[in-house]
Amino acid sequence: MQKLEGKTFNVVQENVEKLKELFPEVMIEGKIDIDKLRIVLGENVEKDKERYEFTWNGKTQSIELAQKQTTGTLLPCKKESLNWETTQNLYLEGDNLEVLRILQSAYRNKIQIIYIDPPYNTGKDFVYKDDFHDNLNNYKIKSNENMKSNPETNGRYHTDWLNMMYPRLKIAKSLLKEDGFIAVSISDEELHNLRKLLDEIFGENNFRNDILVRRYDKNINNQFVDKGLKSLNVGSEHILIYSNSESASLNAVFRKSNEERSSNGYWKGFWNDADRPTMRYDILGFTPTSGQWKWRKELAEQAVQNYIEYLNNFSDKYTLEEYWENTGKKLKFIRRREHLTGKNMGVEHWVAPSEGILRSSNWNDLLVSESISNLEIPFDSPKSTEVIKELLKMLSDDNATVLDFFSGSSSTAHAVLKLNAEEQAARKFIMVQLQEPTDEKSDAYKAGYKNICEIGKERIRKAGEKIKTQHALTDELDTGFKVFKLDETNLKIWDEESLNLEKDLLDLIDPVKENRTQEDVVYEILLKYGIELTVPIEEKIIASKNVYLVGMGYLLICLEQNLELDEIEEFAKLSPARIVFYDEGFKDDTVRTNAQQILKRYGVHDIRVI
Repeated sequence: MQKLEGKTFNVVQENVEKLKELFPEVMIEGKIDIDKLRIVLGENVEKDKERYEFTWNGKTQSIELAQKQTTGTLLPCKKESLNWETTQNLYLEGDNLEVLRILQSAYRNKIQIIYIDPPYNTGKDFVYKDDFHDNLNNYKIKSNENMKSNPETNGRYHTDWLNMMYPRLKIAKSLLKEDGFIAVSISDEELHNLRKLLDEIFGENNFRNDILVRRYDKNINNQFVDKGLKSLNVGSEHILIYSNSESASLNAVFRKSNEERSSNGYWKGFWNDADRPTMRYDILGFTPTSGQWKWRKELAEQAVQNYIEYLNNFSDKYTLEEYWENTGKKLKFIRRREHLTGKNMGVEHWVAPSEGILRSSNWNDLLVSESISNLEIPFDSPKSTEVIKELLKMLSDDNATVLDFFSGSSSTAHAVLKLNAEEQAARKFIMVQLQEPTDEKSDAYKAGYKNICEIGKERIRKAGEKIKTQHALTDELDTGFKVFKLDETNLKIWDEESLNLEKDLLDLIDPVKENRTQEDVVYEILLKYGIELTVPIEEKIIASKNVYLVGMGYLLICLEQNLELDEIEEFAKLSPARIVFYDEGFKDDTVRTNAQQILKRYGVHDIRVI
């Protein structure tokens, strides 16, 4: 029987295994010989002491933080959840660095899109103070002390922000699918540092766009007009888009056309400056000597004939828009106005009427924030669900899992629900939020919301009900969410922080900590085993013992004591692919030894103990 690992995913060991597979010759007694690795890599090793490098005080520790394992877990909280038995959505409360670590085994390479709106480091917002030695205990004991503002007078103003962001982004990358994307909202204060950070973690080649979104106008400079301005009012924010691989592609998204554009077409030059000689050919007596035409030759020649056909036979009856519509809205047209000059020498193609215009990186038709007063939830300047919906349409398919680990008031969850209702889609969300206390003077606190998590969960509940009513939907739209809360491990055997060894050895008779349930342990096993938290779980009594059947019986977990062979054989008859027991759950060593033989006889070979 194999011992189930009590810690989260080991990033360092995975990296070592990858190197071992690629370069077995650099491994000596399980260690990497750096000198041999340099030789293998040849000229691709940077040797100069002076080189382009992005660094700051604490960067090495930030890298180590991203690689650190934890024995922490997520405790199920059904009473604060909605539609626990059926929902595929998650709301996770706790320090996002620890939560991301815990998610690594179960959600590695499974997230399609990550959207985050982190602290902008304006001098007033929170920057989390991580503890390299014990971040989980740091979160539990000192959470309020470690959510302090980061004033510009702080000598480590940018450094503290970078040390907060680096390990979280590094772990987040490991959760993305190969064709996944991350979108990060930011303002001018840390835009350049964030760009460098993402370049390093995701690669410069995977940068896709810097999207501009409009802010509400704040004319604070009006008072200084007569004296002269030092700078203009800030009218927009940025959303940086990075892919997880160069092969990932964006979906086209369109903004709504004005009335004239939606009913009228227009002529546009057919030439562009991409240098492809194979796309330079004769059209209506002209062949460009540089650049290229926009379409392949066969398509362009047909478009020329289409326009000639229109001029000769239909131009006296229909406008070009009417002719295009009557012929199925598929025809393309090319003409040449010979009196024109320029690179295209008058060769033009017709751009058909369109209800939508393909978006560029300028999204200033959208506001970055919106009011949620219609849900009667007080929260200052939540992110716009319309902006996040556009990101979801551009970066994900209709069955994607969406992660937001600075989820605030749950704008991302709200956007997922809206878009699912509009498109009859099945995107799923995972919200992660620290239990930041609300200001006692705020409207939120006075309304009974003691922390931001309470606001986020209530917003999802109210938004879900409103969306169902608006779209006349009932059970087909998943508006629920499972709540889990970050805590230390349920098991004494995995608790590395215990200082009372003698007491712990006696306590191992019952390895579960006080006030923890079997169900708590089951979810911890799922996380350590690499199984998603939304997998169906059925609790049953088999041979007088309580068991949990996970994933339609794929995994069987029995956390009972004094197990006997006849009971184990009953479990085996269910033919699970995997099975987990307590290490000391067998009646005696004879049962333990024979249990393996019985299970293997029934085809159960993956047997674990905790």
